Amino acid sequence: MNICVCIKQVPDTNEIKVDPVTHTLIRKGVPSIVNPFDTYAQEVGVRLKEKAGGRLVVISMGPAQAAGAIKSCLAVGADAGYLISSRKFGGSDTLATSYILSEAIKAVEEKEGLKFDLILCGKQATDGDTAQVGPEIAEHLDMPQVTYALDILEKDGEIQVKREQDAGYDMIAAKLPAVVTVVKLPYEPRYPTLKTRMEAKKKEIPMLTEEDMPSINLAMCGLKGSPTRVKKTYTPVREKNGVKLAGMDAASAAKEVVKQLCDGKLL
Repeated sequence: MNICVCIKQVPDTNEIKVDPVTHTLIRKGVPSIVNPFDTYAQEVGVRLKEKAGGRLVVISMGPAQAAGAIKSCLAVGADAGYLISSRKFGGSDTLATSYILSEAIKAVEEKEGLKFDLILCGKQATDGDTAQVGPEIAEHLDMPQVTYALDILEKDGEIQVKREQDAGYDMIAAKLPAVVTVVKLPYEPRYPTLKTRMEAKKKEIPMLTEEDMPSINLAMCGLKGSPTRVKKTYTPVREKNGVKLAGMDAASAAKEVVKQLCDGKLL
């Protein structure tokens, strides 16, 4: 089974700050990580490859520094990785990004001399939280899709997906090739060893530009190909208006809590 995993390098959410003047994310000096949901997609892909054989290739779109995210995937089971990077792709929204990724997948298939049976994505990226790119890739490639996967099993040329839902889970079968987006799994992604880290560090990450995608339509890429516009990003204002009860016995404190709730018309 040949598998493609689409990953994204995102800012560490614990370190994200917003510029109070420009209302945009401050990325300079903020450490970057592989999108957490993508690490689960990578893990389920590696497990499928270990059982069914084949090749697992990681692709990512971003600046040159995103090659580091790809190398971290190589250290935990991926066989190869490609970085999609071009100034003409800058400013792409989810629609343009998914289109570029779909064209890149075709280009990687040509370079690798194979056809992908399964394309995996994380449910969503922690910096945008749209959950749109994976399903849009499926539409661009005209493939069946299953979202919110808790686990994936391969059997007789098709996959069986354990799909998360509010009241439990569904078991859904889909013929290959297919696109699946992955949520947080019941098992954790594996950690790299010192040996695999060193091996991954030495590997070259080929870069793909529009020149490597002969059929790509640049009018559908970048800002020009993006119908979405982000006007501003801001940090919500948190107001602290709680009341602290101190030096009171339990009975008096309970009466005061009821009084405060009644005064606030909450009871």
